[in-house]
Amino acid sequence: MSAFLIVIYVVCGAYMVANLKHDIHMLQQNSYRLPRYWRYLKNDIGSTWRLVDVALLFLVFSTLLDLRLSLLIVAMVCLTKIWLIWRKKFKKPLVFTKRVWRIYAVAAFLSVGSFVAVILSTKGDTVLGGGYLPPTVAIGFMLLLSIFSWFVVMLAVVILMPVEKLINRRYWKEASDILASMPGLKVIGITGSYGKTSTKHYLNRILSEKFDVLMTPGSYNTPMGVIRTIREMMKPYHSIFICEMGAKQKGDIKEICDLVNPEIGIITAVGPMHLESFKTMENVQATKFELVDALPSSGFAVVNNDFDYCANRAVDNVEAIRYCIGDNDRKDCSFIAKDIRYTSQGTTFNVYGPDGLELNLTTRLVGACNISNLLAAVIVASRLGMDNESIRRAVAKIEQVEHRLNIKLTPGGVTIIDDAFNSNPTGSKMALEVLSGFNEGKRIIVTPGMIELGEHQAELNESFGKAIAGSADVAIVVGQYNRDALVSGIKKEGFNSDNLFTVDSFNEAQQLLSGMLSKGDTVLYENDLPDTFK
Repeated sequence: MSAFLIVIYVVCGAYMVANLKHDIHMLQQNSYRLPRYWRYLKNDIGSTWRLVDVALLFLVFSTLLDLRLSLLIVAMVCLTKIWLIWRKKFKKPLVFTKRVWRIYAVAAFLSVGSFVAVILSTKGDTVLGGGYLPPTVAIGFMLLLSIFSWFVVMLAVVILMPVEKLINRRYWKEASDILASMPGLKVIGITGSYGKTSTKHYLNRILSEKFDVLMTPGSYNTPMGVIRTIREMMKPYHSIFICEMGAKQKGDIKEICDLVNPEIGIITAVGPMHLESFKTMENVQATKFELVDALPSSGFAVVNNDFDYCANRAVDNVEAIRYCIGDNDRKDCSFIAKDIRYTSQGTTFNVYGPDGLELNLTTRLVGACNISNLLAAVIVASRLGMDNESIRRAVAKIEQVEHRLNIKLTPGGVTIIDDAFNSNPTGSKMALEVLSGFNEGKRIIVTPGMIELGEHQAELNESFGKAIAGSADVAIVVGQYNRDALVSGIKKEGFNSDNLFTVDSFNEAQQLLSGMLSKGDTVLYENDLPDTFK
């Protein structure tokens, strides 16, 4: 084998390994779940990136150029793509966990191993069937593997399933043993279509005035995220564990409950999120209420009756406390937040509860959704014996959770409303209400719309567009995923088309903003889609 071919094969082999990085990255963003990953792939298989490899495949097997020149072109393109792979930045970068390394190792072994096998089986100067030389067959095979690298990654996941089950079972046992060694630990579960992360943070801040509290960090709301929190962060002195519980399919909440055995459960909302996987609102409701169903008879549930699919779900296995905000006329709300007043410093409101309770609170937070989340936290804190003054003091000190209706004033006098995390129909409506309250300058919204709404995706984004038209002076629609629905809704309300812009990325949106912003303007960033959505 000549030195030229060795260099070509090494470069191509390196590209195969590097090319797996993007596929594994997207697999991770889809929670390592093959059905979700496959749904993403349906829109990505025909990407320009893969089409370049298809073009190279045709070049190698064609007679347009000398074989050595064709192979050199392939190697140069592979080197360029390797450089692009490691240079490209993502909103949510690949986290090289031990699981990622296992998948990467198996996928690389499958790719490189089969590539080497083809090289060895076709070595020599013989011409194979069809008149193709051995290097043509070898490089052609490499390009096929690169085009179908997603399949190699999926195959690696399938091969590793027994290994992952054994590892997860061991981690589960360790976490279970830790919890069993702490019989005095009180576990509070929080779930909901939205609002659960904010509620978790607010409750943690209030309870920390009196208790040693551990909460699941960030969005550690999957079974393995909860297990990792327990194994790595739980200490003997903790008296309360606040456990956020996320779900993408039925049984997810129950799985976490079977491990942590919560005594208190908060359901913040039941709405049309993740309908792509849940299919129906009844499935969403049943999954969220798996938390309530898992509570012991001595525990209690806190349920947000502002959502129909919370209010119409009976709870008879445990004491249930219902709450709502505003002038909600539901008769079964035990706690109500009313008299909500927004100021430049935040919000003041009153909590009315059983036995004549009236608690006046002041917070730096804004938006009805945040008041609702605060109310749930206040109810639990009161139930655990915290006095009103401690609650009032803690609520006044709460800082907004990053990217969740967070308001900042720039040195140039522009107000930024950062609501970029995981937009939903209820939260986006409330964010627009906050935006509409700013009247000094232009009110600008930057959004790619909402995702994972199943068959209601277009309908709900069009409604969102209509709401934008009534609350904003300038609308910047990012990306193509929801563009048609958003633009349709905005235009149906007679919005000035001169103030409606469509861009392909947030970078383009920022460039557009830089030329239009002036002192007194307000910019709402509503949602920031992960890399799996274009």
